[in-house]
Amino acid sequence: MKRSKAEPVHGWLVLNKPEGLTSTKALSIARRLLNAAKAGHAGTLDPLATGVLPLAFGEATKTVPYLVEATKTYRFTVQWGAETATDDREGSITRVSDARPSADAILRALPAFIGEVMQTPPAYSAVKVDGERAYDLAREGEEVELAPRLARIDRLELIEAQADEAVMEMTCGKGTYVRAFARDLGRALGCLGHVKALCRLGVGPFSLKSAISLEMLEESAKGGAAKRLLLPLATALDDIPALAVTDQEATLLRQGQAILARGRVSSRQEAVADDDAVQAPPVYCRSRSGDPIAITLFDRGELRPVRVFNFSNSKG
Repeated sequence: MKRSKAEPVHGWLVLNKPEGLTSTKALSIARRLLNAAKAGHAGTLDPLATGVLPLAFGEATKTVPYLVEATKTYRFTVQWGAETATDDREGSITRVSDARPSADAILRALPAFIGEVMQTPPAYSAVKVDGERAYDLAREGEEVELAPRLARIDRLELIEAQADEAVMEMTCGKGTYVRAFARDLGRALGCLGHVKALCRLGVGPFSLKSAISLEMLEESAKGGAAKRLLLPLATALDDIPALAVTDQEATLLRQGQAILARGRVSSRQEAVADDDAVQAPPVYCRSRSGDPIAITLFDRGELRPVRVFNFSNSKG
C-alpha cells in the first residue's frame, strides 16, 4: 500500500520510550504514525533507558533548543561490584570489586556530587572527538579519552538500598550523565558500579504522568485520532516570558523585523539584556488570540526575532 504524502503536523508528543529502542527509532515510528513531514526529539535516551522522550513535530522543532536546556529528572538503579565499558549493564565488565556499600555510606557520599561538579562523560557517549562521536570511536575499538566537563546536579535521593544495588533519583541540568555519576559514585565508595536500569521521569514541563506509550499512539492512529495527542508547541516554552503582540507587530516579526519592547518586559530582563557579558534573554511572542508568532531576543529596547513560526494548513 502506497504511503500518503506527509502532512504539516505541529506540536509536541510526550512519549514513554520503551527499553530496547533507540530515540531515533522511536521518533521514526511516531513520525510515521502521525504522517508528519518534519520531526525531531529533545534529549536522547539510550536504548537501555525508558521514560520521557519529548518529540517535536513541524514548527515545534524550532523550540527544541529551549527544551534541551531544561532540567531533567531520572530514577535509576546502580549495580555495585563492577564497572563496564559503557558504564551500564550493556557493556563488557572491565573491573570488579567484592566490596558493597551500606545505605549510610551512600548517603554520606551523595552531598559531594550535588551542585556544579566536574564529570567525565562515558566513552560510549555522543560527545564529539575530532568531529566524530565518541561512541562510534569506542565501537571501532579505539581508546577514547574524554576531558572532564562541568555538570550540574540539583538533587540526589536514595530511594532504596539493597546488598548489590541501590535505587536513586536525580534532578540535573543539561549534559549531566547518570552513567558517569554511577561510575564515579562506585569509585568514591570503593565498590565500583554501573547503571542497571534508568527511567527519565521528566524533562522541563513534560512528565512521565502525561507520557503515552507507542501502543497507545498506534491505537489512536488506527482510529485517525493520533493528532489529538499532540500538545501545543508553546508547552516547551513554559519557562520563557510570554508577550502578547498586536497584529501589526506580528506582521513585522514574521517579516524578520524587530518591534519596540522597552517597558513591556521586566526590569530584570532589561538589566540582563543591557549587560554585554550576558546572553540576551528570550521572549516568546504570541498574538492576542494565543497563536505563536516568534521567539525573540531583547536587545537595546527592541525584541528581535530569532525563531519565527510559519504554519501551513494547521495550527501549532
